[in-house]
Amino acid sequence: MPDKIKTAVVTGRHGFDVIGFTEMFRALSTVDPYIQHMEHFCADPGRDAYDVVLLYHMITEGPTDAQRQGIEGILDKGQGLFILHHAILGWPDWAEYSQLVGIEDRSFGYDMGQNLSVDAAADHPITRDLPSAWQIEDETYSMADAEASDGNDVLLTTEHEVSMHGLAWTRQQQDSRVFCFQCGHDNLAYVNAQMRMVVQRGIEWCAGRI
Repeated sequence: MPDKIKTAVVTGRHGFDVIGFTEMFRALSTVDPYIQHMEHFCADPGRDAYDVVLLYHMITEGPTDAQRQGIEGILDKGQGLFILHHAILGWPDWAEYSQLVGIEDRSFGYDMGQNLSVDAAADHPITRDLPSAWQIEDETYSMADAEASDGNDVLLTTEHEVSMHGLAWTRQQQDSRVFCFQCGHDNLAYVNAQMRMVVQRGIEWCAGRI
């Protein structure tokens, strides 16, 4: 069996249920997670050792030089990049990060505690064998849709009235596989079996394992 996927889980500037979030990652059988703050990730001389970097920050100013170098280093090394939930909204004025996300205009509204029905929009290793129309209670974003941008392969969608239509999509940036997933606000999402499956398979795909 291959080694577990070394994954930097990078947080910052947004509160979250630390115990529930950590338990979700500990439950992923193929993932070796290292949860850390953005400041520590950017200052770590060993950050090239990760197979995948998963962003879960919501830093809205900047980026600083260190943050820019940290993100650019991921692409220079061809590491996998997973952009989860509120990290999609981070650095709103950084055009290069908008390109990474695959949405040029990332202005948004949000609604807490919504009951979503989620459908697979494509046959892809991340979504394969997921049940049709699976349910999750989560925060939604209303913003420009990923389907409108070139280079995005939308994998999951919802018809919820206060949510963006595309919930998960893949991109390629230089040699890095990029996966964006809108779900994941709190423990109601973290304990969801389908959410965990998408997170695990998303990490596996970013690492080139599936």
